[in-house]
Amino acid sequence: MRRWLWMTWLAIPALNTLQQLFLKLGASDAGSSVAGSDWLGNLLVSPWFAAAVAAEIVCFVIWMTVLAELDLSLAFPLSAASYVFIMLMAWLAFGERLDRRELVGSLFILAGIWCLVTAKSASKD
Repeated sequence: MRRWLWMTWLAIPALNTLQQLFLKLGASDAGSSVAGSDWLGNLLVSPWFAAAVAAEIVCFVIWMTVLAELDLSLAFPLSAASYVFIMLMAWLAFGERLDRRELVGSLFILAGIWCLVTAKSASKD
């Protein structure tokens, strides 16, 4: 994978992680009662929610750039790195607990990504 494309692709899980972080902060600020109209109003005026929307828009533009250059069969599975990044961010930012199964699962995701990248590059040599 060309270096600029690799760096561009890495922005996708990073932006997905930021988006989820911003959504979590926005939801916390909006309150816990999702049934009332106050909750939706609070969410829509939250700067965290606005940041999440902005991150999603930027991520969409980058995703379209990546899809123009990479096979979908490679690009989409690579986006699974977002799951690992989000889990680590939840642990770092919110103190959420990580158990051994989650860590092992994350290692499997990263190993799968490694297999995909090396298999695609080996087949093009």
